[in-house]
Amino acid sequence: MDKAQYRGTGRRKTSVAQVRLLPGNGQFTVNGRDIEDYFDYETLKTVARSPLALTDTLTQYDVIIKVTGGGFTGQAGAIRHGIARALIVADPERRAILKKAGFLTRDPRMKERKKYGLKKARRAPQFSKR
Repeated sequence: MDKAQYRGTGRRKTSVAQVRLLPGNGQFTVNGRDIEDYFDYETLKTVARSPLALTDTLTQYDVIIKVTGGGFTGQAGAIRHGIARALIVADPERRAILKKAGFLTRDPRMKERKKYGLKKARRAPQFSKR
């Protein structure tokens, strides 16, 4: 291993992203596919790239990501979290910028569990008086 690599783990909902940053020219690989092929929506691509865009490092690193669990929105959020963490490992000076943008905070919102007697977490069956 002659090149330095920086790792970060990001989480959002039930998604977990393992991120590796390698010095390179800006290639972005998610689960062995290019990010353009992996995410259908431009907004999700923007969310995933946002820590790199904020710190002006889009073309400094090749990003290799392995992401599992959840849906595409959760996966994009997990990737953002993981990249932000990896960028801090690469250069601790960036911490203040990323912290201010909120990229280092793990989003705690999860799906609430379904309760018995209800149709969903809080949705009760329709009430009938007669």
